[in-house]
Amino acid sequence: MRDIVFTRSGNGWIPKVIREDGELKLTLAAGADVNHEPRTFTFPIGEAHLAVIREDLARHLLLWSAVLPLCDAAGTRGQLDENAAVALLDPVLLSPPPDVDALFRRIRWDRIRLVAHGADVDLLERGQVCGAMRAATEGSDDKRAQEYHANRRRAERGAVLGPLDAEILRYTGQYLHGATVPRRSPDAVDPALLPQVMRVIAPAEQACAGMRIGLDPRRGNRATDKRDWDRMAATVDAAVRHAYPELVDDAVRTVSFLMCSEAADRSKSTPVEDDEEAADDHGKTALSFTDDKGGEKKWERGGPRTASAEFWEFVADRSAGDNEVFTIEDEEMGEGIQLHFYADSIARITTVRHKAGSDPQYQVEYSLVDGFGGYRKLVSVFVRGGCAALEQHGPWISDVAEFERARRRDAR
Repeated sequence: MRDIVFTRSGNGWIPKVIREDGELKLTLAAGADVNHEPRTFTFPIGEAHLAVIREDLARHLLLWSAVLPLCDAAGTRGQLDENAAVALLDPVLLSPPPDVDALFRRIRWDRIRLVAHGADVDLLERGQVCGAMRAATEGSDDKRAQEYHANRRRAERGAVLGPLDAEILRYTGQYLHGATVPRRSPDAVDPALLPQVMRVIAPAEQACAGMRIGLDPRRGNRATDKRDWDRMAATVDAAVRHAYPELVDDAVRTVSFLMCSEAADRSKSTPVEDDEEAADDHGKTALSFTDDKGGEKKWERGGPRTASAEFWEFVADRSAGDNEVFTIEDEEMGEGIQLHFYADSIARITTVRHKAGSDPQYQVEYSLVDGFGGYRKLVSVFVRGGCAALEQHGPWISDVAEFERARRRDAR
């Protein structure tokens, strides 16, 4: 039989005292099992420990902080080291403050929990845990704990934020988590510093005005072109560093991340652009698109979409890690191109001899491709003018071994 002897109303996560089969125990939820559900741990305590837990919130929280690493060590299936947990009771709950401070300099403990419950951060960092907990609260402030954790991570890699740096990160929503997709949040910024933040944003906007980040169908329907992204990020970084050399790297990067994310969002909300061959009456009349997995799509002039737009939509729908070879074929003219996304290369294929009753013979020539922009250009050229129009976009190499050597040189 289990009865709750003592619990704090302000936070359901703070350890409770229960009586189970006549024995006092401390119980707490911590860690997670294999199903990501919280695990529950218990270990025995005495009446003297219960008395302190009832009357002294700070000691109660310190005990929680000291026990949590033992729960983490138990993992998803392991047992709590009950002897180690019991051994913490007297030193944490019954010892004088200097001894408690000394103990916390020797053991692992969860400082984030203490910060969330109001610990004085400066005293905590100096190892004065008892003094730090004089203003402890039952309720927790998770945002305060997250900010503390974020600052510790930065300090570990030597990044120290100034007031403006911090507000720039708050403006983009990346103060707590650097991986968060940035958004403009002026309400999160100290009003006194908001004008300075906007003065930092201004040269970034000016530097990337007119630049765009296109979509890259090789990576799916909504993926963006990495080269476009890197180019815009470098441009913004240079402009902000020139205008505000005192800003730390975190602040500069978050501004470029914001500009790039906004540009990428604009691309994702814009339909795939049809290429310039739409107005060219001398382009292809019918084409076949295929991939390495048996997928096929036909295109004919006169439909609502251009050949290039239809082809890249086909790529976006079909491209995958094991499907990176796509072909555009003009059966009537006996020519086509094959795109090898895995190798940054392209082959142009022309029929050199095809007699009735015999297998056709083809001439195959290879060329390297410079990123998705290069692929997009070559596809457009082929759709407008066929393999002959690609001649000026070489060099084209017919010897496979020679081409492989050229590709390895380019990859260095």
